[in-house]
Amino acid sequence: MPESTTVWIVEDNRLLRSNLAELIDEEQGMHCSLAVGSCEAFLAELDRAAHPDVVLMDLGLPGRSGIDGIGRAHLVAPSTRVIVLTIHEENEKVFEAICAGASGYLLKPSPPSQIVEAIREVKRGGAPINAYIARKMLSMFSQLPGPPSPGPDYGLTPREQEILGLLVEGLIMKQIAARLGVSYHTVGNHLRNIYHKLHVHSRSKAVAKALREDLI
Repeated sequence: MPESTTVWIVEDNRLLRSNLAELIDEEQGMHCSLAVGSCEAFLAELDRAAHPDVVLMDLGLPGRSGIDGIGRAHLVAPSTRVIVLTIHEENEKVFEAICAGASGYLLKPSPPSQIVEAIREVKRGGAPINAYIARKMLSMFSQLPGPPSPGPDYGLTPREQEILGLLVEGLIMKQIAARLGVSYHTVGNHLRNIYHKLHVHSRSKAVAKALREDLI
């Protein structure tokens, strides 16, 4: 049997926390082993329990912010992927969460199928980002000073440039595959090549570099 994906939930809304835990436990190949309502409780478990594969993290928590939790998880559990699931959509919060080490950013409410797919994608090395948040990122980076001269040629093929553009639009791997009429595996191969050529290791960094250096 394939190894189960272990998920932790950090959400102060008790009903939503319970619903998310139930959703994950009902999904084949997933298991919610911790659901807590504060960053403090999450950090305590992080220091004494086996680290999870994925964490669904709210930002607007009582006490310490979810951003503190993301930063700590990134430091002590680098293999753990954190997906932000929050109502916060301010540019500053988005930027802070991504800089702290978040691997994905979804807004509440998100459809259950989107949350499950985001967990699967981030476990595979992807970085699911809500389309609205992707546009926020585009707006943020468009305000940064551009390079004094055209960016370097990274040797991206036309197909890789096309996929990079779809990443900037906020599409996840499954949506890119459907848009281009290719297999999920093919998109994954292209993404690995893109990351290698751009010298990055995550979707957010690839998007940032594409926008900063005008690669699309």
